Amino acid sequence: MSQRFVLALLALALVGWWYSPLSPRVPAVAAHAAGEVPRCPLPPRAVPGEPPLQSDVPADLAPFRLRVATLTPLAGFSVDARVLSREDYHFGRESDLSPTDLALGWGRMRDDAVLARLDVSQSSRWYHYAWRGEPPLPLDEIVRSSANMHMIPANAHVAAALHRVRSNGGVRIDGWLVEADAPDGWRWRSSLTREDSGGGACEVVYVCALTPQ
Repeated sequence: MSQRFVLALLALALVGWWYSPLSPRVPAVAAHAAGEVPRCPLPPRAVPGEPPLQSDVPADLAPFRLRVATLTPLAGFSVDARVLSREDYHFGRESDLSPTDLALGWGRMRDDAVLARLDVSQSSRWYHYAWRGEPPLPLDEIVRSSANMHMIPANAHVAAALHRVRSNGGVRIDGWLVEADAPDGWRWRSSLTREDSGGGACEVVYVCALTPQ
C-alpha cells in the first residue's frame, strides 16, 4: 500500500470525523437578518413523561427574521422524549437552517423492550423503522408516538447542546413549529399533528431551549 494512498485514507477519515457528532465542531447557527433583535421566547412546557405539547401562538409573537429565510411561528412546541436516532446534514437547502434531524419517541416508544424489536434509521430528512414478524406496537401507535424532527437552533448555546445529543439518550426541546419562507420563494413548512406520516409529516422546530438528558 503506497504512502499516498494511506495519506488519502487518513484525510478522508479526518474529514468524516470532523463532520460527525463526535467532532468538537459545532455547526454554525443561521444568522439573523440585519437589524433583527435575537429572541426566542419559551412556549408552555410539556410535563415530563407526557406526549408533546402543542400550544397557540401569542398574537404579539412576530416572525423570526433570518438572513436565509423568515420563520413564521405556527404553534408552540414542547417535548420530552427519547432519541431514537440522529442524523446530521451538511448539504441541501434545508441545512442552511437545520444541521440535525432527531427521530424522537415518547409514550411506549421510549421502552427498551419495544425499541429492541425495531430497526430505526434516518436518511434524506426521513425517519425509517422496520421490524421482523409482528410489530412491537400497533402501527398507528408508532406513528402517534414518534416523529422525525428538523432542528433549527436559535442560538449558539442551543447548537452546542444539540451537538451533544446522542441516540438512546433523552432530550427536552422547547420552541416553535415554523414555516420557513426564503426570498426566492423556497418554503419549508412544519407538520402540526403527531398523527401523520410520509411526506410533510416532519416537524420543523425553531429551538429556543434544548437539554440532553
